[in-house]
Amino acid sequence: MSKSIPNGVWPTMITPFTDSGEIDYHGLAELIEWYLKNEVDGLFAVCLSSEMFSLSLAERRELAGFVRREVAGRVPVIASGNVAEMMDEQLREIEAMVNAGVDTVVLITNRFAAPEEDDDLWLARMEKVLSCFPELSFGLYECPVPYKRLLSPGVFRWCVSTGRFLFIKDTSCDLEIIRERLAMAAGSNTKI
Repeated sequence: MSKSIPNGVWPTMITPFTDSGEIDYHGLAELIEWYLKNEVDGLFAVCLSSEMFSLSLAERRELAGFVRREVAGRVPVIASGNVAEMMDEQLREIEAMVNAGVDTVVLITNRFAAPEEDDDLWLARMEKVLSCFPELSFGLYECPVPYKRLLSPGVFRWCVSTGRFLFIKDTSCDLEIIRERLAMAAGSNTKI
């Protein structure tokens, strides 16, 4: 697993499907080659654009593994897919992405606490993930589905301080929040 990721263009991949609703792996292979031909710096293989909430765990794992095999080391591949509500299930989902061979597992920020739950609970659950996977570094994705959970300044500062988060896919769309985050991440290994 990566300890850093390159800057640049990282498309959130779509997942093509056949008319019968199965993943179209032939179409996916062509899409991967198109991305690579257009000189992307990495691929975000399992994400909201990939229909991760509609795919089973086996399909998410196979999708991530397929992208990793097709890319064959030409660019890094990252993937999320921790869509479950229960922590034990999320740990299995994270392990599945690790077993798929992706370079970095991306954790979805809204899966660690419900909208009405506070940052302390979010932090406790994230600490459990970090303790279960002590050798891994992660990415974070402020996915807008099923609800958008932006990291508070305190949580963001904690994430940076751990040294375990390589990047945060910011979805705040707020220049002041982005500036604040860039300042907090300055000098760390966490990218925005």
